Amino acid sequence: MPIKIMDSLPAQAILENENIFVMTEFRAMHQDIRPLKVLILNLMPNKEVTETQLLRKLSNSPLQVDVELLQTASYTPTHVDTNHLDSFYTTLDQIKNKKYDGMIITGAPLAYVKYEEVAYWKELCEIMDWAEKHVHCTYYLCWGAFAGLHYHYGINHEYYEDKLSGVYPHRLLRRTSPLFRGFDDVFYAPHSREIYVKREDIEAIDDLELMAYSDEAGVTIVKSRDSRKVFVLCHAEYDANTLSDEYFRDLNKGLNPKIPENYFPDDDPTKAPIVNWRSTGQLLYTNWLNYYVYQTTFYDIDKIGSEE
Repeated sequence: MPIKIMDSLPAQAILENENIFVMTEFRAMHQDIRPLKVLILNLMPNKEVTETQLLRKLSNSPLQVDVELLQTASYTPTHVDTNHLDSFYTTLDQIKNKKYDGMIITGAPLAYVKYEEVAYWKELCEIMDWAEKHVHCTYYLCWGAFAGLHYHYGINHEYYEDKLSGVYPHRLLRRTSPLFRGFDDVFYAPHSREIYVKREDIEAIDDLELMAYSDEAGVTIVKSRDSRKVFVLCHAEYDANTLSDEYFRDLNKGLNPKIPENYFPDDDPTKAPIVNWRSTGQLLYTNWLNYYVYQTTFYDIDKIGSEE
């Protein structure tokens, strides 16, 4: 079934060209279906790229998915057209009385900024609090996952000496979890980050379950025991060229970046990378949407927040 997005969102043309069924608001209005309501808080500077990556993964869903895009009101990004934000994004004040089946909080390039010094930290905390009563299940992604683990559980991150960049193998620690249905015994996924959390810090919290781990990349997927919060530190939604674009961007800035590991054939940046994480990414987002949102959310959306 399709995802439903706002009319004329730039991602529409890209996804339709990939033969992904996208439904506009106009067509959806004529269907008598209870769609899943999914909110995306997009904290990334390049909004359109992140929108497209996430919408691509949400497209293979069991029901019609009604997607809304959220931005912070306390900080206006400088790398995106304000017309795009005005046309397609909303703020918490505008939707604070609504309920959502699922929510995704994206990453952000803020590894070297203390959480309390992030320009929109206070608002982000307000959004995470709001989600406890207005969202059935929240998917925290990369920096969003670090921020969520810090805010909800007091877990602090550590810094790598060199940025972690590449595609790494991961082991399933909860093989029977619905989140991993269809997964291989070892799955591959990209990482691109300067920070990590210690395994022992996760395992010290009774309310957290360590779901997937990598000997090279460390803690990768964590969830709360009530399954209403999922923390994902990898980027299974990345495009084939995302790590390549980051590498050459930093190279052109004179930053002398390391070549992403296990990514370019023969570690040769002149060769096109071979994607070995696409199916993992699709399964991860589809399983989250199916088993942690669709299968467990209330049919009466107004009951969300009464799970306890």
